[in-house]
Amino acid sequence: MSLRRRSLMGLAASAAASALVLSACGGDDSGGKSADGKVTVEWWHIGTAEPNKTLYADWAKAYEAANPGVKIKITEMENEAFKSKMTTQLAAGDLPDIFSTWGGGVLAQQVEAGLVKDLSEPAADTINTMTDAALSAYQIDGKTYGLPIDAGMVGFWYNKALFAEAGIDTPPATWTEFLDAVQKLKDADITPIALAGKEKWPGHFYWTYLAMRMGGLQMLQDAAESNDFTADGFVQAGEKLQELADLEPFQEGFMGADYSTPDGQAALVGSGKAAMELMGQWAPSVEADAGGGIGDDLGFFPFPSVEGGAGSATEVLGGGNGFAVAADAPDEAVDFLAFISEREQQAEFAESGAGLPVLQDSVDLVQDANLKVVAETVSTATGFQLYLDQAYAPAVGGQVNDSVAELLGGNASPEQVTEAITATAQAEG
Repeated sequence: MSLRRRSLMGLAASAAASALVLSACGGDDSGGKSADGKVTVEWWHIGTAEPNKTLYADWAKAYEAANPGVKIKITEMENEAFKSKMTTQLAAGDLPDIFSTWGGGVLAQQVEAGLVKDLSEPAADTINTMTDAALSAYQIDGKTYGLPIDAGMVGFWYNKALFAEAGIDTPPATWTEFLDAVQKLKDADITPIALAGKEKWPGHFYWTYLAMRMGGLQMLQDAAESNDFTADGFVQAGEKLQELADLEPFQEGFMGADYSTPDGQAALVGSGKAAMELMGQWAPSVEADAGGGIGDDLGFFPFPSVEGGAGSATEVLGGGNGFAVAADAPDEAVDFLAFISEREQQAEFAESGAGLPVLQDSVDLVQDANLKVVAETVSTATGFQLYLDQAYAPAVGGQVNDSVAELLGGNASPEQVTEAITATAQAEG
C-alpha cells in the first residue's frame, strides 16, 4: 500500500514551490472558490466497496445540505489505481483537497514537500476527541497531518464451517498449529488461504507479522533507524514464511490475483471458496461486497505466536484509513473532515460494519461481534506496528512488498529478501 516510487521524494521536492500557486486539483489560486463564491471541495477516496461507498456519498450530501454553496466532489478509486494517480499528482505538486492516506512514511514525504496542511490547530477540537492510537500514524514531529476514519489490526478472517469440515475445532494459537490447520484444509480439498499476490501488499502482512513474532517490535524499530534488515529475526521470518509457501496453501494462480475484484482474494473468502485470509478490519465489508459474504460462518483470530520467537503474541500489526488535506485546500475541506468525524457519523460507520471507530470511549458503537473482538484485541495490545509499506519510506516499503512477493513466488530466498530491503533502505538513507 505504498506509492513505491524511488524518485518520489525528488519529484515532490522539486514540485513544492510550484504547488504554492496551484489550487488543489484546480490549477488556480482561488482556494476552490468559483466566481460566484461557491466552493468545490475535491475528495478522493478508496471506499469503492459497500457500505463505505454509500456512507461517504451520504455524508457529502448531508454536509452540502447544511452548508449551501459548498459542493463535495467525490472521486472514488480502487486501491492500486489511487496510489498510481496520487504518485502523478504528487510529482506535479497538485493534490486533491482531501485524499485517503494511511499515514507513516508516505505522508511524511508529502509533508516534507510542503503539500499537506497541518491540522493541529484548525482541527484541534476534533483531534481531542480521538484516541492516541488512531492518530499516531498521522502525526509527524508533534503535529497532526491527517485524521483517521477507522483504526484496527490485521488478523485472520476465517470460515467456521470450512474449518469444521476439515476437523479443526479451534482457531490455531501457534505457528505449528497454524501449519497443521493448513494441511488439514488441504487434505479436505479446501483452499486454505486466499491471497492477492498481484497487489503484493497483502503478502507483506505475513512476513511482517513473522518478523514481529521472531524478533519483536524493537528489531523493526531498530531497522528503521539503522537501515539494516539483516538481523536474524528478519531472516527467520522469511524461513517461516517459506515453510508456509512450501505447503502451497494459496488458491491456484494467486500471484496474478487482485484483492477486491469479483475473482480476487476477498471474493474467494466471501463466497466460501477459501477458508481464510490475513487482512485488516475492513475485511468483512469487502468480502461481502466482492463475494456476497458468509454471514455467521465468519470468524476472526489474531496472528499466532511463533515458538522460539522473541516477540509477543499480544503485539499487533495494523493501522487504518484516514484523510489528509492539501496545503492550499479551502477551509471547508477541514470543516468537512470535522463533520465526518463527529460521533453521529462514527456511529453510522461502526454500525454498518464499515470499520472501527476512532473516537475515545467508542467501543460501544461496534455492533458486529467479529469487529468487537478486533477492537478489544487492539485495546489490550502490548505493542502496535504500522504496516511496513506505510511505516517506512515509500521506496523501502515498496521493496518489502516486492521482495516478499518474490519469496512467495519462489524467486527469492529469505536472505535475499533481507539483503534487497537493506540495499534499498541504505540507498534511500
